[in-house]
Amino acid sequence: MTPSASFALIWIWLLLPFGHEQRAQTGDFSRVVASGLLADVPSPPQTGKPEWCQKLPHPENTALERVLPTEPWFEVYKVAPSVFAIYEPHQSEEVISYLIVGHKQALLFDTGMGIADIRKIVTRLTSRPVVVLNSHTHDDHVGGNWQFDFVYGMDTDFTRANAKGSTTDAQAEVAPGEICGDLPKGFDPKTYRTRPWKISRFIHDGFKINLGGRTVEVIATPGHTPDAISLLDRENGLLFTGDTYYPAAIWLFRPETDFAAYRKSIAQLADLAPQIKMVLGAHNVPVAKPEILPRLVAAFDAVRAGNVTPKPASPGKVTYEIDGITFLLKAPEPKP
Repeated sequence: MTPSASFALIWIWLLLPFGHEQRAQTGDFSRVVASGLLADVPSPPQTGKPEWCQKLPHPENTALERVLPTEPWFEVYKVAPSVFAIYEPHQSEEVISYLIVGHKQALLFDTGMGIADIRKIVTRLTSRPVVVLNSHTHDDHVGGNWQFDFVYGMDTDFTRANAKGSTTDAQAEVAPGEICGDLPKGFDPKTYRTRPWKISRFIHDGFKINLGGRTVEVIATPGHTPDAISLLDRENGLLFTGDTYYPAAIWLFRPETDFAAYRKSIAQLADLAPQIKMVLGAHNVPVAKPEILPRLVAAFDAVRAGNVTPKPASPGKVTYEIDGITFLLKAPEPKP
């Protein structure tokens, strides 16, 4: 398929009604297991495909140009000129990292789970020097940070704490029900952890990175986490939203979540919608229409106003679904 034909397919797909897929919600129970609270209970054998895995592949991805098709763990898609989505469909988070290549250097926006060697993939996609910037520092976005020499970090205590690495959250990611298919050769799930990494330079909202012929701008979008950011390639109309928006159940239940900050952040992104050609989120499906951004604000406002009926999800969690957008929140406290 020629590049022009592949990008034509992307834009045809963008004109179609956007399908909604659920980010897997199995991680809550797995984190209890990983924390040791159920250490005496043997883990059930993982037989057959988990439910989330049975829904793969996502039909939306068929319009994208796939590169490096023989890679066993990653699926890599060229989503725009010199922009690659590095997707991990074999783990329930279905996380997506992005490589943005300029004339002088490249930026890796997130480094994934750290289950397979993302640096190896990056070096096959570009020979230019690579710097890393994370959309936020949850474990599924920083797993390969340690492999790179230069890592930007937001100047927050949350970022500093997570840069020390962790074991509990990482172990939850490989618990029963979290993996679809085979793990990479040589990977030992028993010793899997998020390795610590060094922050080379702390940055703030508005920081710009010149890649050579292309500049990307950091937009602080706290809410999902205190250090959450989006990345704007203004000239090319690309907005990378991290976990502030992706086309699956958006997680807003962890202790570090701040609803007021999230509302302010998504309103800021919605204001950018007229300038945007493509929204690129960090889970499940890499490409979305910019029209989703004002709809995201309206959906969140409807939830906060009590106009959406919650549906039970994993223990202690509920989902709110409206206009093709889903939020995963803590279950409301029972009324006295």
